Amino acid sequence: MSLFLETLVSVLASGGLLNLTIGNIIMIGVAIVLLYLAISKGFEPLLLLPIAFGCLLANIPGAGISDEGGLLYYFYTYGLETEILPCLIFMGIGAMTDFGPLLARPVTFLLGAAAQFGVFFAMFLASALGFNIREAASIAIIGGADGPTAIYLTVKLAPHLLGAVAVAAYSYMSLVPLIQPPVIRLLTTQKERETVMEDPKPVSQTTKILFPIVTAIVACLLLPDTTPLVGCLMLGNLLRESGVTDRLFKTAQGEMINIVTILLTLAVGGTMGADTFLTVATLKILALGAIAFAVSTAGGVLLGKVFYVLSGGKINPIIGAAGVSAVPMAARVCQVEGQKANPENFLLMHAMGPNVAGVIGTAVAAGCFLTLLG
Repeated sequence: MSLFLETLVSVLASGGLLNLTIGNIIMIGVAIVLLYLAISKGFEPLLLLPIAFGCLLANIPGAGISDEGGLLYYFYTYGLETEILPCLIFMGIGAMTDFGPLLARPVTFLLGAAAQFGVFFAMFLASALGFNIREAASIAIIGGADGPTAIYLTVKLAPHLLGAVAVAAYSYMSLVPLIQPPVIRLLTTQKERETVMEDPKPVSQTTKILFPIVTAIVACLLLPDTTPLVGCLMLGNLLRESGVTDRLFKTAQGEMINIVTILLTLAVGGTMGADTFLTVATLKILALGAIAFAVSTAGGVLLGKVFYVLSGGKINPIIGAAGVSAVPMAARVCQVEGQKANPENFLLMHAMGPNVAGVIGTAVAAGCFLTLLG
C-alpha cells in the first residue's frame, strides 16, 4: 500500500496538476470562456474554437507543447514566422470572394479605404499609451477586422503581442453585429437609412478576370511588401474567375483553407501562455482594438454620408460600415440595419462592394506599415 501511495505521489508531483500556477488557472478559464462563446453563442466558431483549445493546451504545465520542440512551436515557427499560413488563408479568401459588386460600383472602393481610418487613429492612440511604433501598428491593424492580416503584420513587427492581437481581432470580428449597429444609427438619419439603392450593373467575365491581374500588378509595384498577401488573395480570386481551374478553385476555397485555418488558429492559441498574455498590455490591446474597430466603422459611414449627398440621395450611407474587412458579417449587418429602416431595402449586394474593398484596403495598410517600419 505504501508503495502505491509513493508511486501516486511521485506521479502527481511530476505531472501538471500540482504545478498549476494561478496564471495557468486563469488562462484555462479564459480558454473555457472562449470555447463557450464559440460553441454556445456561435461567435466565429471556426476560428475561436481552435484558438481557445490551443490556449488551453499551452497552459498545461509540463506539456511543453508551445516550447521549442513542441507541436504548437512547430506550427508557429514553420507556419507563422515563415508567413506561409496567413498567405494561404488569403488565397482561400480570394477564391471565396466575388469582386463583382465592387466592380459594378467602383466608387465604393473609397468606402473600404475610409474604413481604414480607425487603423491609423488607433496607431497614434497606442503610441500615446506607451507602445512603441511597431507594437502600435500591430495593435492598430485590429481596426481592419481582418484576422490573417493582423496575424501577418504582428508576426513581422511585434511577435510577443500575437496572442492578444489575434484574440482581439477575431473577437471583434465575431462581435460585428453588436459593435456596428449603434455606430451606424448614431451617425445616420432615419431618412438616410431608408434609402433604396438601384441594382448594380452586371459585370463582364473579362473584367472579373482582369481585375485580380491588374490589382496584383499595381498594388505590388506600389507597395512590394504587400506582395505575399495581395498576391495570394488575387491568385485565389483568379482561380475562381478564370473558369479553367475548377479543381484548384474548389480546393483553395474548401479543403485547403479549412486545413490551414486549423493549423493557424492552433498556433495562435499556443502563444497565449499565462506569462505573455496576462499583462496590462493585453487589456490595453483589447480596449484599443474595440476603439479601432468602432472608428473604422464610423469612417466608412461618414464617407457614405458624403456619397449620399453627392449622389442626390441614391447611395445609402449604411453600406460604408461594410468597409471593414469582416466578410461577409459587416455586409449582413448593413442588410439588417437597412431593412429595419425600410422593409423594402436590400443592401447586401451593395454592401459587399465596400466589404471586399476593405480586405484589399487592410492588406494595403499593413503593407504601408511594413514598408515604413519593417
